[in-house]
Amino acid sequence: MIGIVDYGAGNLNSVRKAFHYLDKKTRIIQYPKDVDGIRKIVLPGVGSFGAAKKKIRNSGIFPILEEWLESNRPFLGICLGLQLLFDSSKEAPGVPGFGIFQGKCRKLEGKKVPHIGWNSVSVQKKDPVFEGIPDREFFYFVHSYHALPEDDEIILGRTDYGIEFSSAVRRENIYAVQFHPEKSGKAGLLFLKNWVMSC
Repeated sequence: MIGIVDYGAGNLNSVRKAFHYLDKKTRIIQYPKDVDGIRKIVLPGVGSFGAAKKKIRNSGIFPILEEWLESNRPFLGICLGLQLLFDSSKEAPGVPGFGIFQGKCRKLEGKKVPHIGWNSVSVQKKDPVFEGIPDREFFYFVHSYHALPEDDEIILGRTDYGIEFSSAVRRENIYAVQFHPEKSGKAGLLFLKNWVMSC
């Protein structure tokens, strides 16, 4: 069973439909009890860093997510869900992220912001989640901020939008992507299928 975190701002329907298309059972996580029986967790992302963190705390599921991540259990962060896994973001000064990945998030520069639309992902290292997906395949993006990892070893993919930014990262069983696989057609569905099968 795949748990999808609902903090009042995520694009839940598209994420859930994508997994259902892949014939994978899901459950929306709103309260601590919803995590019972869950094997993998997805943290989708739409909205702002500070507001999302506040809603996660207010829901009572923050300590459960924190323990899940610290235990290195299968996890996928999407868009803002990626940014929340880092130490902090300039979008919300003073608000800490989960700190699973060391580094900060800052606003995109150099082109029109937000970055909306299709863009390619340059795969930096071989990984099961990109199995069968060509290098520089296009995925769908909607974001204004991006992560700056301190450790290049966690970077699986990069994307060029005037500046080059990290668009896919991994630490053991914890994955996160800046793009929206649930909105990225066949490539996105294959990415999600690979993630389910690989961890």
